[in-house]
Amino acid sequence: MTTDASPAPAAPSSPAGSPRASRVTPKRLYRVLAIAEAITWTLLIGGLIIRAVVGRDDGAIFVTIGGSIHGFVFLAYAATAVLTAVNQRWGIKIGMLAVVTAIVPYATIPFDIWAHRTGRLEGDWRREETDDPRDRVWFDRLVRWMLRHPYLLGTLIVVGVVVLYVVLLTIGPPIPKAD
Repeated sequence: MTTDASPAPAAPSSPAGSPRASRVTPKRLYRVLAIAEAITWTLLIGGLIIRAVVGRDDGAIFVTIGGSIHGFVFLAYAATAVLTAVNQRWGIKIGMLAVVTAIVPYATIPFDIWAHRTGRLEGDWRREETDDPRDRVWFDRLVRWMLRHPYLLGTLIVVGVVVLYVVLLTIGPPIPKAD
């Protein structure tokens, strides 16, 4: 019996004085929200099926629950897609495509796979200015500042999503109820 006496590889460490690497990368955050958005489509579609089977009055609660969860996650996904698009410098067309995929059931998953395969999700959050001229634009400076304050950024995104969600709930469902 042979044994390998070589030590286990050391865990990567950050160089002295550099900020600790983010645990939540753009790829991880985007992927979690893309999958969550697809899962909530299942809840909404399941609620619609239950309502069709058991009747409008008895099944309406399932659509309300599934639709509410889906609506909130849809908004959170859209905010994450925009943040990821800005950070990864996808450009307006790809950024808009990422948001639009949430409108089509389950389309966030193939978009996520495509973005991963084409390297569009690689890299960490851009917290520091580089030589790229785009880093000197006020918007990029603001995004970098926000990324250096992740708790503030997260709080602002959550508050923004909640406020938009409440406003949309106040306005009413996207499709009026038939009486």
